[in-house]
Amino acid sequence: MIDFEVLSSYSFFIAAIGTVVLSMTAGAIGCITVLKGQSLIGDAIGHATFPGIVLSFMLFLQKDPILLIIGAIFSGAIAFILIQMVRNNSKLDLDAILAIVMSSFFGLGMVLKSYIQGNENYSAASQSGLQNYIFGQAAYIMKEDVKLILLVSIPTIILISVFYKEIKIFLFDETYSKTIGLNTKVLYGIILLITIGIIAVGLKIVGTILISSLLIIPSITALQWSEKFSSVLLIAAVIGGISAFIGTYISTVYSGMSTGPVIILIMSIFSFISLIFGPRGMILNIKRRSRVDEWN
Repeated sequence: MIDFEVLSSYSFFIAAIGTVVLSMTAGAIGCITVLKGQSLIGDAIGHATFPGIVLSFMLFLQKDPILLIIGAIFSGAIAFILIQMVRNNSKLDLDAILAIVMSSFFGLGMVLKSYIQGNENYSAASQSGLQNYIFGQAAYIMKEDVKLILLVSIPTIILISVFYKEIKIFLFDETYSKTIGLNTKVLYGIILLITIGIIAVGLKIVGTILISSLLIIPSITALQWSEKFSSVLLIAAVIGGISAFIGTYISTVYSGMSTGPVIILIMSIFSFISLIFGPRGMILNIKRRSRVDEWN
């Protein structure tokens, strides 16, 4: 039975708006990174934002969401630049580079977090809540957090809409995009900016560990239903939004359930169903292969 009292409560309304808008935007952005073959970069950047959050607290001795997000964006940008530098000047595979950067940055964040615990130099400000950026705590999302999510999500959707054609060409044929005069460095910059931005504002909801799932899972799900870029973007956004709403509702009704992980779980269920039963899923692929074998 649906609990309409929960659906009409102010706390659920605030949490639902934040999670739904964030998940829809992340789903659309994730399609870009997945189609570019850089889906795990989001995971690396997500983990790399944590030391920036802790450093921001150490510098300003306050947990102002804007200051923490600025720290996260700064740290994530450094990680991305480092990934590109190592990739362009070494023979290491991308997955190895991502593993090194992800683990080293996240390890640095944990070291800094351990350092300030009990340190009298930082006793003047409360450190409680910083650990929530590791695993997320969407149940305590505030009106100010929703405003930040909207502040990042709206310009992100506008940028994707304005540069839709350029991004589409860039994703499917980077060489051709250069030959027709597109500035690929600018497009890289736009994709990086919107990716880091949505990761930074999403940390409080799902944390550094699960933030990449908001980007990857809806896009993988959408790709099982369509090959058209615009449709994939739309499906990913819808899947992300529906999953966020259901996950937020379940975690609100059943105490003790963390909102972020429940949202990811709902997304994963949709993804597995799509991977099996979707138009490009396992069942139809098996049928197609069997028909080809029969003809041969």
